[in-house]
Amino acid sequence: MTKAFPGTVVAADKAAVVVTSKSLYQVAEFLKNTPALDFDYLTNLTAVDYMDYFEVVYHVISLKHNHSLVLKTRCHDRDKPAVPSVVSLWRSADFQEREAYDLMGIIFEGHPNLKRLLLWEGFVGYPLRRDYL
Repeated sequence: MTKAFPGTVVAADKAAVVVTSKSLYQVAEFLKNTPALDFDYLTNLTAVDYMDYFEVVYHVISLKHNHSLVLKTRCHDRDKPAVPSVVSLWRSADFQEREAYDLMGIIFEGHPNLKRLLLWEGFVGYPLRRDYL
């Protein structure tokens, strides 16, 4: 991945690859559309609040090759955290991105219907943030 996208990998180990939020969509597209990788299914998307930054975590698998990958990206702006939406790549991201938006306030740029999923419109704040109360 570092050869295809130099400067995009922030960290990597056996468990996960962390990429810059700016390159997330291009990396995800590469992972999905490269025949040898073929990560065709997003099983889970979640977000973690580390106070210094938010981390968005994507669990993707290849049904064809029977392998999986954890892809992560980070947002350092607490006031308006944003990452690109991957709904156009994996439809299963639709409700999961809405849930992360609803509970953590992370904006998924390019999402076709980004609105609250569990809480009502007009609810103030994002209850899964560590500084919510």
